[in-house]
Amino acid sequence: MAQELVGAIVGLICVALVYMGMAARVVKQYERGVLFRLGRVIGDVRPPGLTLIVPFVDRLQKVNMQIVTLPIPAQEGITRDNVTVRVDAVVYFRVVDATSAVVKVEDYKFAVSQMAQTSLRSIIGKSDLDDLLSNREKLNQGLELMIDSPAVGWGIQVDRVEIKDVSLPDTMKRSMARQAEADRERRARIINADAEFQASKKLAEAAQQMAGTPAALQLRLLQTVMAVSAEKNSTLVLPIPVELLHFLERGNREPAPNGESGARPDPARAAPAVPERAPRENAADGEEAPLPDLRLDPPTGGPDLELGPWSAIPHAEPDRSPDQ
Repeated sequence: MAQELVGAIVGLICVALVYMGMAARVVKQYERGVLFRLGRVIGDVRPPGLTLIVPFVDRLQKVNMQIVTLPIPAQEGITRDNVTVRVDAVVYFRVVDATSAVVKVEDYKFAVSQMAQTSLRSIIGKSDLDDLLSNREKLNQGLELMIDSPAVGWGIQVDRVEIKDVSLPDTMKRSMARQAEADRERRARIINADAEFQASKKLAEAAQQMAGTPAALQLRLLQTVMAVSAEKNSTLVLPIPVELLHFLERGNREPAPNGESGARPDPARAAPAVPERAPRENAADGEEAPLPDLRLDPPTGGPDLELGPWSAIPHAEPDRSPDQ
């Protein structure tokens, strides 16, 4: 009898252990449990810790309550100013109502992903390119509102939405680079023109100051010469006033005999010298030695030009007195 009692007790303990093993469930700290009994939600959400269910009757579904980071695939669209772009983003959300996330939507992660992609394409079509590049905070808020509105009924709260990258075509990148370069050049020219304007005002004031004392200009010239010569230059250029050149030009002219002004004769343009008669060599007394013939080279294609001796040219004999 005692052995049968001990065997029954041991059997009950084994059955209890098997039942406990089948009925016991552990819910982690970051999870919540939704209990379904015969397909119906029973009671409130099971808190973290050890919980028991009825085997073969109840089913406990655990829901993660952590913040989920969901990347949105790159979406291609046309902005309001007709520019084709590719934009990708990331969504941060978490489940606040485990029962609604399990009952009201089949797969809440997939639903949030599709809603985020649709909202991102809608934001691209409503925005300009400049807004996508520079005003992302406003677009992030609008995108978060568009995703969060339907997700509230699913027991999901969207914490943050961020646009990660905006991809532009290569032609648009080159156009924007040229635009930025032109804007930089425009600002550089404006700054340079402003500097020239201020410098001209200061130079005008300096000229008025030097007009009272002409020696100041000479001293300034000497200072400039000293500054240039200190650089060990081999060439020194001195500015000459135009008035000095006019003065030298007037002084170079002489008055003509009839009272009119005229330029000085150029000594380089003097009349050519007349060749002298060759000396008499090996000639008899009272006779003139004939000169050699002179032949000039004619121009190409023309006849030869021949000159006879000097004795053939008639010339006047000098008067001789009877005594000579």
